[in-house]
Amino acid sequence: MDGSGISDALRSGLVWQKSRRSNPSGNCVEMAELPTGEIAVRNSRDPHGAVLVYTREEVEAFVGGAKDGDFDHMLV
Repeated sequence: MDGSGISDALRSGLVWQKSRRSNPSGNCVEMAELPTGEIAVRNSRDPHGAVLVYTREEVEAFVGGAKDGDFDHMLV
């Protein structure tokens, strides 16, 4: 098991997805659906590093806020 609490076997079986907006340098996060329905998130530049796990509701709230512009002020 790595430091994220996800076993190496589970991690290797996940299908990670990156945003189409990701740049060629790999500066993006990747997400994967866990068998439990939760969502795993990792840094695309460090695929063997830490993995954060969120509920679907938490991810839905974040994505909704991003779509609404709640975090736009952090990008200026």
